[in-house]
Amino acid sequence: MDQKYEAIYKLVLEALQAGQPKKEEDAGTFEIPVGISNRHLHLSQEDLETLFGAGYSLSKVKDLSQPGQYACEETVTIRGPKGEIENVRILGPPRDSTQVEILAGDCFKLGIKAFARLSGELAGTPGIAIIGPKGRVQAKEGVIIAQRHIHMTPDDGKRFGVRDGDVVSIEIDELRGGILKNVAIRANKASALECHVDAEEANAMSLNSLSKIKILGGKRNG
Repeated sequence: MDQKYEAIYKLVLEALQAGQPKKEEDAGTFEIPVGISNRHLHLSQEDLETLFGAGYSLSKVKDLSQPGQYACEETVTIRGPKGEIENVRILGPPRDSTQVEILAGDCFKLGIKAFARLSGELAGTPGIAIIGPKGRVQAKEGVIIAQRHIHMTPDDGKRFGVRDGDVVSIEIDELRGGILKNVAIRANKASALECHVDAEEANAMSLNSLSKIKILGGKRNG
């Protein structure tokens, strides 16, 4: 091959290769694991003791993906104006405020109207009765439908080109997959990389614990 054309060929080949991941592992670095949550609740220490007795401590069953978080042996009943749901799992450790995370379909059974909120954004949310083996709590607020979100560290955020507070869309490559919008980025040093959706969203998109998602882009915070 003529040296002139050989040089052009090499330049074109290098340009094509530069636009593709060098290895399969490189392509995987932009995939995010999925965590699927069912209805559950977080209790303040005061409410925990009202429900289970003075000085009560939660019994850990297993650690969750987020550092320091765990599923507990204890369950409670939540009761709304129209109905109740039994065996709702408590997640630990105790928090400053009680928060009950339900599925959208639970609103009909309970007779309440909950909204999609990020964890901790409880102002203006409905309340609910929580019934334990030793007592009952009538929470004035705290019931939410968890807004889908992605936990990550600030270093993860740099890799994905996002930061805490951004709202993005994600692509789900499954048989019944598609694109989900309004996915909040929650980036802090105490997080592990994982996209959180609830059981209803997972069922609709055929998601499971082995699924991976990709960030498509979205709205910058600030």
